[in-house]
Amino acid sequence: MSTTVPAPEAAAPPAGAVPPDEDPRVTVVVMSRNRRDELLGSLGRHRAPVVLVDNGSDDGTADAVHRAHPRVQLVPLPDNVGAHARTIGVRRAATEFVAFADDDSWWAPGSLAAAADVLAAHPDVAVVQARVLVGPEERLDGLCAQLPDSPLPRPAGAPGPVLLGFIACGAMVRRSAFLAAGGFDDVVRFPGEEERLALDLATAGSLIVYRDDVVVHHHPSPRRHDRAARVAAVTRSALLTAVQRLPWTWVGRALLRAVRGGPATRAGVRAALPDLAAALRARRVVPPHVRALRRMLE
Repeated sequence: MSTTVPAPEAAAPPAGAVPPDEDPRVTVVVMSRNRRDELLGSLGRHRAPVVLVDNGSDDGTADAVHRAHPRVQLVPLPDNVGAHARTIGVRRAATEFVAFADDDSWWAPGSLAAAADVLAAHPDVAVVQARVLVGPEERLDGLCAQLPDSPLPRPAGAPGPVLLGFIACGAMVRRSAFLAAGGFDDVVRFPGEEERLALDLATAGSLIVYRDDVVVHHHPSPRRHDRAARVAAVTRSALLTAVQRLPWTWVGRALLRAVRGGPATRAGVRAALPDLAAALRARRVVPPHVRALRRMLE
C-alpha cells in the first residue's frame, strides 16, 4: 500500500478567475448531467482547456456555464448518452493527451503535467490512472489502495503497476489509442464503462498504468443513486461488457451470479435486455493472453 503523503487540495479560485493552463499537451474533458451547482464549483479548478459535454441537462446548466465560464467549449447533447459523452468530448479535443473529470472531480495542481510526461515518455502507455482522493478529508479511494499491488505482469520500463481497468474520472488517456480502441461505447454507457475499453486496449498491446504521484480530487455529489440502483447499474454494465468481449462460458457464469445475487442484481439483468442486441452486434472475444490477465485479477 502506498505511503505517499496526500497532495494538499488547492483552494478553489475566486468566481470568474481562470487558473493558468498547466500543460499545452492536455485538454480536460468533463461530462455532466443536471448537476449545475457542482459543475460551476469544479470547472474553475481545471488548469487546461475544457471541453464540457452536457448529457441533456434540463436544470439550466448550459446557460449557467456560458455566463460563468465562457472559455469552456460546451457540447450540449439532446439526450443522455452516459459515458459515451466522453468519447464525443475526446473527438473535440485538439490535444493528444486528454484528462477526464466529472462535475465533482478535478486534477491537483501539477498532476496534469506529470501524467502528460508519463504518456510522452512511454508511447506504449494509453492510460495513466491517478491516485484519487475522496472528499474534503482526502480519503484514498478504495480501489486506488489496491492498485500499487496489481498482480499483472509489469514489462521492463513500464512507468507504474499495470492495470486492466481504471477510474474514468481520474484518468488521462492518449487520444489516438483511446479512439482506436473505440472509446467509451453507447451500449454500456454508465457506470462500468471502463472495462470494455480496458480489454480492447490490452488486446491492442497498450498499457494502463497507475501513478501514485498523480492526484485527482473527487468530491462525490450528494445527488447520487441509492446503493440498490448502483448495484443494478453495475450489473447491467458487466453483463453487456461480457457479451461484447468474453467467452460464452464466462457470460453464463456472470449471468448466473446476477440471477442468484438478489433483487438488485436481477434488476440489472432486466436493465441489460434492451441493449442485448447492440452488445451482440459489437461482440468480439478478446484473445487468450487478455483472458489470462483477467483471470489473474479474479
